[in-house]
Amino acid sequence: MSQLPTRAAPFQLGNTGPQAANMAAKDLPDYCNEKVFRRNTLPPRSHNLDTARLSLNGQWNFHYASNPSKSPDPTANTSHAASEGWTTIQVPGHWQLQGHGRPHYTNVQYPFPVCPPMVPSENPTGTYSRSFFLPESFHDYQVRLRFDGVDSAYHVWVNKKEVGYAQGSRNPAEWDITKLLDTEGPNEVIVKVYQWSDGSYIEDQDQWWLSGKQFLRTDLDAEYRDAILHATIDVFTTVDLADLAVIVRTLPGEDTIAVVNQEVRSTGSIELSIPITNPKKWTAETPNLYLVEIQFNRLGGVPITFSAVVRQKIGFRKVELKNGLISVNGQPIQFRGVNRHDHHPVFGRAVPVDFIRKDLLLMKRHNINALRCSHYPSHPKLFDIADELGLWVIDEADLECHGFYDAVARPQDIPEEMDYEERKKLAFGKAAEYTSNNPSWKAAYLDRMEQMIHRDKNHPSIIIWSLGNEAFYGQNHKAMYTLATHLDPGRLVHYEGDAQAESADMYSFMYPTVDKLIELANTRGVKPDGTYQKPVILCEYAHAMGNGPGGLEDYQHAFRTHPRLQGGFIWEWANHGLFKRDSDGKQYYAYGGDFGDTPNDGTFVMDGLVNSAHQPTPGLVELKKVFQPVAVTVEGDELVISNLYDFSDLNHLSATYKAERLEISVVASGILNLPHIPAGETVRVAIPEDVHVWRKRKDSHQPHVYLTISFALRMPTTWAALGHEVAWFQHHLFNGHSMGPHAEDGGWLSFETTRTEAVITGHGFTCVFDKTSGYITSWTHAGQKLLQPDPTTGAAIMPSFWRPPTDNDQALSVPYWKRFGVDTMTSQLRSVSVAGGDYYCVGENGKKIFRKVIVTSTVFLAPPVLDWGYHATITYTIEMSGNLSIAVTLKATGYAPEHVPRIGLNLCLPRQLDKVKWHGLGPGESYPDKRSAQRVGIWTAESVSELHTPYDVPQENGNRMGTRWVTIVNPYSGGSGLFAEPGIYGYGNRDSGLDVPCNFAVSRYSTKTIQDAKHPCDLVEENATLLRLDHKVAGVGTAACGPGVREDLLVKVDREKEVKFAFNLGPWSEVDA
Repeated sequence: MSQLPTRAAPFQLGNTGPQAANMAAKDLPDYCNEKVFRRNTLPPRSHNLDTARLSLNGQWNFHYASNPSKSPDPTANTSHAASEGWTTIQVPGHWQLQGHGRPHYTNVQYPFPVCPPMVPSENPTGTYSRSFFLPESFHDYQVRLRFDGVDSAYHVWVNKKEVGYAQGSRNPAEWDITKLLDTEGPNEVIVKVYQWSDGSYIEDQDQWWLSGKQFLRTDLDAEYRDAILHATIDVFTTVDLADLAVIVRTLPGEDTIAVVNQEVRSTGSIELSIPITNPKKWTAETPNLYLVEIQFNRLGGVPITFSAVVRQKIGFRKVELKNGLISVNGQPIQFRGVNRHDHHPVFGRAVPVDFIRKDLLLMKRHNINALRCSHYPSHPKLFDIADELGLWVIDEADLECHGFYDAVARPQDIPEEMDYEERKKLAFGKAAEYTSNNPSWKAAYLDRMEQMIHRDKNHPSIIIWSLGNEAFYGQNHKAMYTLATHLDPGRLVHYEGDAQAESADMYSFMYPTVDKLIELANTRGVKPDGTYQKPVILCEYAHAMGNGPGGLEDYQHAFRTHPRLQGGFIWEWANHGLFKRDSDGKQYYAYGGDFGDTPNDGTFVMDGLVNSAHQPTPGLVELKKVFQPVAVTVEGDELVISNLYDFSDLNHLSATYKAERLEISVVASGILNLPHIPAGETVRVAIPEDVHVWRKRKDSHQPHVYLTISFALRMPTTWAALGHEVAWFQHHLFNGHSMGPHAEDGGWLSFETTRTEAVITGHGFTCVFDKTSGYITSWTHAGQKLLQPDPTTGAAIMPSFWRPPTDNDQALSVPYWKRFGVDTMTSQLRSVSVAGGDYYCVGENGKKIFRKVIVTSTVFLAPPVLDWGYHATITYTIEMSGNLSIAVTLKATGYAPEHVPRIGLNLCLPRQLDKVKWHGLGPGESYPDKRSAQRVGIWTAESVSELHTPYDVPQENGNRMGTRWVTIVNPYSGGSGLFAEPGIYGYGNRDSGLDVPCNFAVSRYSTKTIQDAKHPCDLVEENATLLRLDHKVAGVGTAACGPGVREDLLVKVDREKEVKFAFNLGPWSEVDA
């Protein structure tokens, strides 16, 4: 068979419900008739494009019309290339991204009235036209015209004759066009594409609205050793007698291990079973592939045509439910997965194959072992890559009709904050009646399942079929399940909407809290004796929107400690921003509303582990650490090393160690010799002796010592180079003391006061306080400013409880915090005093001089309108050395909120202080529930700008926890600047011997600038360096869609207890350090 494959423009759509049309079905256009989804198409088959093919990808003629009635007549005898209103367009591609119409983003809601199967009269219609000449070698054979995906529905004409109709935006369609072709040519293909169709109702995915069949199945014996290759081959032939050969070869090398021949006398289906002795098994950890070659030869061994050879890579593996768990080759597995949409920042869903490969390589390098196709079958080449690299795949039918929820819930005023299970009870049953439980839609549902299975069934990476996503639950899903198990009994079936797993082989949930997840594992489908027949997975969890997800480690702990919980899939892999350049030259990645699209769901399309350019965010870095397949703890004098792989031992990894006195040097290092550690096993290894000696030290004034162990690839793989770090572990060996400024006393201090100001002067430095506000306003040392007044508050240092919101704050925390005015706190002076301390004498000029000066101010920090606030006592202690200690006591009063974003200080530094160095967690940002991926070390940023995390949607970022000291210096003035460290309340200097870490963040952007900016290009730098020193910061959670911050990781407001914290500041010079 020859064919003309073309991947037509994927311009995408949405979903459906109860019939609302009064028109008779025969009067409805195909795109408004749920019973018509294909006309004249050939039966579905596996995706295997013959070598004899002519690609029609490239430049087409194109006409855009606002509705079908205004589109050109495909049967008219005109030249479309020269006609008025025609232009050119690239295929594959979205017309909305090539100057026609506009992209439209919604998450749940339909962007049109809900009255299925009818669609808006204004239904943008694109007509595509191009000509081709048929190669002479095609003349004697069947010729097929193939489209791999068109959004949302389309009619096809060849040489003015209608060929047929198809819909299903991510499903292929093929037509036999042999009899319509002119062998002398040219031949014209016209495709009329409708943006909206009845299929749009069941394609309501969370995304932009853009517009030889063979089955090779493997099975293993009871010992999972030997295999059988079951081959079902549909043959179309005009030859009276031929030979069908199936050859199995190894990869790489292509050594033949099996050959089976079958005589063929007519068109039909052939079943073959080929035994293979102990082949290498395919798993996501060991993706061993074999090559199957199917040859169709005339008797005598002469090939019939160049297109009569099909080559397909396969993997030997067996998928089953065993002891109530998803098992491959007899072994239960755990998903460390992500959900993935097809997305490219320029081409939309017309994603180049090399871009897909980069995605999957990035997944593997970040310890991801599974992906769920959300929520449609992905590009066919994705599965080839997943087979090669090793990923467990859930392939999902192109089916979602989530928009019916809004159609039902909004009139009932069902609040979004209501428990998800309760909302389901109120709305899901009614929503299902539109399409999922409507027999009129059964055939359309079954078609989408059948198309997916037949296209993708030969891929070993696909171990589960999914019936779709968020389409409620009804009789049509039951029919899909029956069809799936009939067509392919060798895979399992998933569907989250089936809460009782009646038509699914597993219980699947979205976004439960960890406690709720454990409860579900212990109760859902569990018999009185504690046994169960089906496992539990999370098809979506840990919503990765903006600065998040928080709490990954909590979920992973639940997966590790509850065998029935077989992991899950993070939502989601990538932000879906589309590159946009405004008329004013601003460039950014656009989201809902940026194209004037209404209604829209705004930034909810920006919820990925990689940004819109598919570069890792801190969330992906965090995920790699949480997903790492090696765990290490320290017990006594031993390292306890656990292999968390399901199949692989650790022989492919090398382990190295180093012990560091962080502020001095590496004190021990070497290779850690690992014994054989099979999958799932744990061993104990003695701590190396050169490391162990540092655990015995008693001198608390020595620097901290940390042990770091790294596990890296011994050999290159298909997805990473030699030396790629797979896992790491860090342990605090010796709790010492941080090195800080030990400036010598520079001379006595003096101070002068007026009604409005207090000026403290020492040897080479001056501190100025505003007595009308109680705050320090400037600090100069050796002619260089260290602090300057903030342009908004006038204070150089001021207590603060606010920060820019994250995406995860927006749903619940921001309204709550703003209700209590946390974002509008004001400061009222109650008292201020200046006094000399320790000892004083009279200088030569008759002034009193002191060893220290203490400024104490009491202020009331409170919002307008409301009756609550913090009584704050702030004590500044200026030392003869020039160091400044700040001790803060806070006491909440009145009708206060239960929690705030942070508690700490805002400092305003001169912009020239730009180079940052710190001892603490790094090099990336960290928060209480998102810190696993950061190591303790000495880190340097050459500029403050390096510490800003450029989220596609500006928000809170850049906090760094576990900080024992930080310096910010002017790199062009000998490295002089400011030193800061956490102090201990009640101790005026660092010689107390106490050492407690803090949080810091430093930025060029003010809080208001960040929270007002829609895109990074809207950020305007301040003429200052803005430093936050925080006593406490809140976690980030996943409340944009899921649980919020864990209770113990909130910053609580306690009206019964005082909050006390302190910081020590001092002048710093890199030259003297």
